[in-house]
Amino acid sequence: MVSQSIKQSDDSCNHHSAITQNIIIRSFKNFITHNIGILIALLLISAILTFTTPVFLTQENMLSVLRQISTNMCLALGMTLIIILGGIDLSVGSIVAMAGTLTVGFISIGEMGIIPAIFLGLFIGTLCGAANGIAIAYTGIPPFIVTLAMMMIARGVGFIYSGGQSIRIFDESFTSIGTGYLGMIPYPVIYMLFFIIIMLVLVNRTRLGTYIYALGGNREAARLSGIAIKRVEITVYTIAGFLAAFAGIVLAARMYSGQPSVAQGYEMDAIAACVLGGISMSGGIGRISGTILGVIVIGVINNGLNLLGVNSFWQLVAKGVIIFLAVYVDMLKRKRAK
Repeated sequence: MVSQSIKQSDDSCNHHSAITQNIIIRSFKNFITHNIGILIALLLISAILTFTTPVFLTQENMLSVLRQISTNMCLALGMTLIIILGGIDLSVGSIVAMAGTLTVGFISIGEMGIIPAIFLGLFIGTLCGAANGIAIAYTGIPPFIVTLAMMMIARGVGFIYSGGQSIRIFDESFTSIGTGYLGMIPYPVIYMLFFIIIMLVLVNRTRLGTYIYALGGNREAARLSGIAIKRVEITVYTIAGFLAAFAGIVLAARMYSGQPSVAQGYEMDAIAACVLGGISMSGGIGRISGTILGVIVIGVINNGLNLLGVNSFWQLVAKGVIIFLAVYVDMLKRKRAK
């Protein structure tokens, strides 16, 4: 009897192991299928940089790339939800600057403890995101206009609070948030991986994720099916505000200062990563995995241009071309689908 029970237990374990293995294989195949284009582009770019600069594939440079893309990853994950929803958010770069400046100021000028200052900075940034969502949900003003206004407001608050100057901080308890390591891995990379996992679960395994796609795909059908549209909109913009505030605080810790002028154009980087990763600007279509690859591609391009000594202004040109081509390809796909 004992041996029979053991055998049954082993069979059950093998069965569950086989199911898990099949799920992993299926997920990997889906990942390759849906992202084949951007994966090929990433491999080609990496191959070119490997041959043109010997530094590119070194461990130090790879960790540097991951650290550098961590800020854009946070912003792009929130932007992904918003674009799938059918909206846009131009305020995230300003929220990054404001949250970082206020948090550093609360610590160094206001003599507030580090933990309360971080929570207050996160709260203010999250509140800005919630304000975007409330205004969009209840006024009917287009997201472009609402978030454009918030972009100016948040940037202005940062400048007013700091008097237009950078606020320096050398408290290691705070700066280690952005400069520390867990073993060989920088803390910002760990934060990035954590948020990627959270977003993958949210989009693919929760009711909110289903509602976001439903709203972006057909708003009227979503309304008729009983989805609380206003609540979903407010929640999504609030999440984006929180992610931007978190990215701003970590960035301030990395720079040893709160700078109200930092993060200009970061919203464009986030949007570029999303459209490059296959997120449709029309809403309802896209995957987090695509955004992740989009962020990596943009990070690799920026890093490669820096290693090759190319003028930083050309990076702006490259991003503009990427956005144009990605949106154009998306339009062609939608036309063929019709």
